[in-house]
Amino acid sequence: MGILDTLHVSLPPSITSMTTAEMEERVREIKQLMGSRLFIPGHHYQKDEVIQFADAVGDSLQLAQVSAENKEAEYIVFCGVHFMAETADMLTSPEQTVILPDMRAGCSMADMADIFQTEKAWRKLTETFGDRILPLTYVNSTAAIKSFVGKYGGATVTSSNAHKMVEWALGEKERILFLPDQHLGRNTAADLGISLDDMAVFDPATNDLVYDGDSENIKVILWKGHCSVHENFTVKNIESVRKNHPDMQVIVHPECRRDVVEQSDYNGSTKYIIDMIERAPSGTSWAIGTEMNLVKRLIANHPDKHIISLNPYMCPCLTMNRIDLPHLLWALEHVMADDPVNVIRVEPSVTTEAVRALERMLIRA
Repeated sequence: MGILDTLHVSLPPSITSMTTAEMEERVREIKQLMGSRLFIPGHHYQKDEVIQFADAVGDSLQLAQVSAENKEAEYIVFCGVHFMAETADMLTSPEQTVILPDMRAGCSMADMADIFQTEKAWRKLTETFGDRILPLTYVNSTAAIKSFVGKYGGATVTSSNAHKMVEWALGEKERILFLPDQHLGRNTAADLGISLDDMAVFDPATNDLVYDGDSENIKVILWKGHCSVHENFTVKNIESVRKNHPDMQVIVHPECRRDVVEQSDYNGSTKYIIDMIERAPSGTSWAIGTEMNLVKRLIANHPDKHIISLNPYMCPCLTMNRIDLPHLLWALEHVMADDPVNVIRVEPSVTTEAVRALERMLIRA
């Protein structure tokens, strides 16, 4: 039995026997009955069957911040993945309860940097570089990793402000450790003019720094992690678009590999991609390299534009898709009974340092 199996809860027949229409009607009824006591944030990558009920739609940090601003909500049913719900819990008040409808909704990237590996790696890196290294972590990381970064003077970054935060970090120390997504770290550093020759990779599986040359030349150490969705976009995908749709513009997320980002026309955060498509003139053509649920939604919302996925065989984010209509309804039924399930609670000691890392970013971004 795998860890996901241990987190799985069989839904009761009272829900599994319902039709989609019946479930939707019941969710609407609960929302009306709960009123301002209930708040449902939904990430951009969620299914339409879930996102239709979201009170706010956005990226992970944005949704956590909006949740924290909503002081009236007693229950925050977060339709996203585990690390996002953790951030919401850390930013909201102790009186508010954050719930994840399905505990199997995780993030493979965040899971690629666990706290035990990271602390072991940090001991090795500080033995080599002393106090001349600063950790940064993408917000797509666990609360424990955010706390680790906060403890050692570092900060979080988003895909929107990564350039500014890497510049800040390199002004503080000679080099940085960038967790957990090597591609965002590499693309950001390269955009800032840092040579690929000055970047190393830390492999947590072997606890080794992978680098050919004098380690004193290293400016950026990239954790060997990646997004399982964005890493599947390839240069061959771009070449196919250039051949079959010569007028089509390619826009990708910076979690894609470096060669994909280099050969695209544009790259940026999820918000950047959405804004670009919304501002694009009618009749323009786009190949988008990001999560499929979002791409499908952009296609539906912009019929005046020709939009395709950069990889036509791409699947939606599997862990994000754990949140579905039945699990949402199940969580809401428990909220209605004041018997919440799948409550996300981050330890106060972890929260303190993690929030410090977030605040270091927010005052500079």
